[in-house]
Amino acid sequence: MPQQFIELGEGYGDVYELLEIIKTNQERFHQAFILTSTKEEKKVASLAVALKPVGESKFMPIYICREGIPFNEEEPSKRQIMFEENIEQLGRKAVVVEIKHSSIFSEPKLFYQYLIGIMRLHHYIPALN
Repeated sequence: MPQQFIELGEGYGDVYELLEIIKTNQERFHQAFILTSTKEEKKVASLAVALKPVGESKFMPIYICREGIPFNEEEPSKRQIMFEENIEQLGRKAVVVEIKHSSIFSEPKLFYQYLIGIMRLHHYIPALN
């Protein structure tokens, strides 16, 4: 099953778009992610949601707001709290995964291939069939 990241933005107003995608696609919800990374001693989070393929399609979209949200385990940001609350309304929890920051990759495509590899390895998304 091919998966592809669809970047919404860096997480300010884009989080609201991600929340609406979750709300309007509840029946397609597969998994939610809080991907944390560190750059120059600042910890940031990317919020992402994977949706099941539609109809006969085998394409799995993964919508992401990349690295625009400050991350603090003790004091989550308002955007992270809203994201987690929306996921909990579906009776699920977001998976928190520590990853490398995208800035170490020469282009975003390589970063997203790295993420898909991690998600497949841990069985958060299906293997490529």
